[in-house]
Amino acid sequence: MENELLIGAHTSAQGGVHKALLQGREIGATTIQLFTANQKRWVGKPISDEELALWEAAKEETGISHIMSHDSYLINLGSCKEDILRKSKQAFEDEITRCHKLTLSYLNFHPGVATEATEEACLETIVESLLAFEQHVANGPTRLLIEATAGQGTTVGHRFEHLAYLIERTKHALPIGVCIDTCHIFAAGYDLRTKQAVKETFDTFDEIVGLQHLYALHMNDSMKPFASRRDRHANIGDGEIGREGFEAIMQEPRLKHLPKYLETPNGDTKWPEEITMLRSFAASKART
Repeated sequence: MENELLIGAHTSAQGGVHKALLQGREIGATTIQLFTANQKRWVGKPISDEELALWEAAKEETGISHIMSHDSYLINLGSCKEDILRKSKQAFEDEITRCHKLTLSYLNFHPGVATEATEEACLETIVESLLAFEQHVANGPTRLLIEATAGQGTTVGHRFEHLAYLIERTKHALPIGVCIDTCHIFAAGYDLRTKQAVKETFDTFDEIVGLQHLYALHMNDSMKPFASRRDRHANIGDGEIGREGFEAIMQEPRLKHLPKYLETPNGDTKWPEEITMLRSFAASKART
């Protein structure tokens, strides 16, 4: 049935985290992503008991599930700078605590930025950082999801080999997985513009990382060209990936069950339309 599809967006928690759930209902979402704290600050406020009660009531009222947090943009678990790494680890630990309190399914995070270090050194630092959270992560239900990146600057995570390395080095100790951002991987050089391209890209992902490690998708078109390594989101069908690519993604049977979160521009006006569009793409496959 159509309502079984897990499609939503990154909704606003301004005024309290429960507000993100209420906005999700308004746009016709069955899942949402949110910031549990200010994404531009190192220290976020803990979730109060009052806020938790409002959250639980809204969650019950809306029926929204598979909820995902996006961590702070400041966090760099692969930093070669001691002070940044220390603050990043503390902020990430606090984020895990908030996710556990809200019983969130997933915590999505950007893997890291190498800056003056090599990619290899950055990846190894990320592994060490993540393994330090083994006991803390075990205290709740939240799975950590590494977000595939576009590869701007010295950011790691833009090659499937990077993701495979991080998964292989941490899966024995942590509930870990991947969130693919369609804009990001397209900008990184993995084509999504046609049905064949979508099949080949996810075949490649399966060979290198394993589709069993893919838990979520960020659904964003790309303002910038293929393999540009520039992260600029566009509305669905208005960018370089195009409508055909998103039809293929929604009709790819290996991806059907995955929660899909929009992070496209003009959310207040466009998300209801885009959610309807994505559902129609999936429904057209079902009718054929």
